[in-house]
Amino acid sequence: MRTGDGKERDGKEHRGIQSVEGFWVLGCFLEWLAVAGKDLGELEALRREVKGLLNKVCPEKFTTVVEKLIAIKVTSVEALEIIIELIFKKALSEPHYSETYADLVFSLRSVFPEFPAPDGGRPTTFKSSVLNICQVEFEELLAAPEPSEHEKAGHGCEELEALCQERRGRMRANMRFVGHLFLRQLLSTKVVCGILRELVLCDLQDVAPQEHALDCACELLNSVGFTLEAMPSGQCALPVVFGRLDELRAMKTRDGKSLYTKRIQFMIKDDIIDTREAGWTRKVFRSAAKTKEEIRMNSAGQGPHGETVVVGQRPLYLSADPERFLRVCTA
Repeated sequence: MRTGDGKERDGKEHRGIQSVEGFWVLGCFLEWLAVAGKDLGELEALRREVKGLLNKVCPEKFTTVVEKLIAIKVTSVEALEIIIELIFKKALSEPHYSETYADLVFSLRSVFPEFPAPDGGRPTTFKSSVLNICQVEFEELLAAPEPSEHEKAGHGCEELEALCQERRGRMRANMRFVGHLFLRQLLSTKVVCGILRELVLCDLQDVAPQEHALDCACELLNSVGFTLEAMPSGQCALPVVFGRLDELRAMKTRDGKSLYTKRIQFMIKDDIIDTREAGWTRKVFRSAAKTKEEIRMNSAGQGPHGETVVVGQRPLYLSADPERFLRVCTA
C-alpha cells in the first residue's frame, strides 16, 4: 500500500492498524451496551417496584403507598413516564378506584423533578406527562372503538363482543379518570370543554357522533358537571353541549326510527339533563372504593343503601386545605 509521502506501507502494518481500530470500535459498542443494559435494568426494576405498590392501593393503605412512591428517586423522563403510565393503566382497569388514583396523582404532582426538553421547548413535568397520556389514550380509543379487521379474523362472536365491551369500558373509565383529575385541578377547564365539544361534535352539526362518543360525554359530564358549570368557561360551553345532546337524543333516521338506542336516549335525558336540572344532585349506589369498616357496615345492613350526592363536586380537602391533605398523606 502506498502512503501519502509516496512510500510503500507494509500490508501487515496496515492490517494491524485496522485491527486496532476495529477493537476500539468494538470496545465503544460494548461499553454502550453495558450502559444501556444498566439503564434498562434500572427501569425494569422501577416498573416492578411501582407495580407492586399500586397493587396495594386501597383506602386503608393509601398513605403508605404515597410515602413509598415519594421516596423513589426519579432521574430521567423515562422513569417519570413509567410511573405515570402504570398509575393510568391501574385507574382504567379499576374504575371503582378512580378517585383514589386521582388522589394519588394529586399527591405526587409536585414531588418529582422536571426535565428540560432536548429541543429547548417546554420541560417535561409530572403534570404535562399526565396530560399527554390522557390525550393519547383518548385519541386512540376514540379513533378505533371497534375491533380491527385483523382482530375480527382471530376471534369468535362472543370474544369480539367481550373485546368491544372491554374497550368501551376502558373509554368510560378514561373519561371518569379525566374528570377526577380536573376536579383536582390537574387538567384545565379548557381541556375538559374541548373534550366535550369533540365528543358530541358541536362543530360538525351535520355529522352524528357514534354511540360510544355519547357514552363518554355522559360519563365525563357526570364526573365534572357541578364544578364545571360554576366556572365562566363552563357556563359558556355547557349550554352548547346540552343543546347538542338534546338535539341528538331526538334525532331520527330517514325511515323515522330513532337514530340512537333507548339506552343512549335514557342516559342523556335521565342521567344528564334531569340531573343538571336538579342542581347536579341525584341518588347513587356507589361503586367507589370503600374501607373495610364501610364494607362490614353495609354487610350488616348498617350502612346506606343509596345516597343523594352532588355529582361533579370537588373533593372536600380541596375546598378546605389541600396542603393539609398532602401533609396527612406524607406525615
